[in-house]
Amino acid sequence: MTSNIYKHPRISREIWHRVSKRRPCPICGKPDWCLFAGDPTSPNAAICQRVQSPKRCGEAGWLHILRHDGPAWSPRVRRIELSAAHITTPALNLDTLAADCTAAVRSDVLERLAVTLGVSVESLRRLGVGWSAQHRAWTFPMKNVAGNVLGIRLRLSNGKKLSVKGGKEGLFVPEGIDAHSLLLVCEGPTDTAAMLDLGFFAVGRPSCTVGVKLLVELVMKWKPANVIIVADGDLPGRRGAEALASVLCAYARSVRIITPPFSVKDARQWKLNGATPSDVQAAIDAAPIRKLGIVTRKAVAHAR
Repeated sequence: MTSNIYKHPRISREIWHRVSKRRPCPICGKPDWCLFAGDPTSPNAAICQRVQSPKRCGEAGWLHILRHDGPAWSPRVRRIELSAAHITTPALNLDTLAADCTAAVRSDVLERLAVTLGVSVESLRRLGVGWSAQHRAWTFPMKNVAGNVLGIRLRLSNGKKLSVKGGKEGLFVPEGIDAHSLLLVCEGPTDTAAMLDLGFFAVGRPSCTVGVKLLVELVMKWKPANVIIVADGDLPGRRGAEALASVLCAYARSVRIITPPFSVKDARQWKLNGATPSDVQAAIDAAPIRKLGIVTRKAVAHAR
């Protein structure tokens, strides 16, 4: 389905397409309601019904202008249901379940996990790590801005990551955070723990393509002076960071993107390779500030 009902000086000749499961919204990641314009492999703009921006397009949603080297379509994820022996759906309050899992953690076992991951016990505890005997997995609560548990990430002994059925994705928010000056946004709870170990205020999102709306709400509530997106070193990680930055620029005073140097995979591996707080701060200082691009009709006419 296509539409050309919305006109904008920068994309006035583009045709708008409905998103789908194969081509989800590059802003919120959902397969319905939203629109995109331009080449399906590299859209120029999106109208998202879920994530707000300064430009409202009537009932269609909010306009987001995208960089040409910005977000690409995420590969379609194949979901595999495990047997009831591994994943069940207890009719439990997720806040209660997360608290019970945290209380069930033995200190000696948690210390071994910390050594295996290369992060501190303190940072894991700040993230509310727990153990679920039912799922035979480590648990990490995913929260909203109010601190309520929306879902629980499971980390199996083989490193595989799942979620407790019945919940939904949220943010990994540590205890004792005061991010009014500098806030790092990481991918996953263990990357978040690594940056906490280095003395930074950090939160995490479950993957490089989700959590945008919750992060907007968090930034609007906490009002950090600087937001630093710590992207994974691979192409999806960098593109996901660009997509997030293009949205947060409308809400944060300063947004930067940093990536681990050379061929380092992610923030946790960066720390394991010997990164210090000074190394991370140097990467932050060297990163350009991302600005919200606004194209006026006068500028477009002059360019022609």
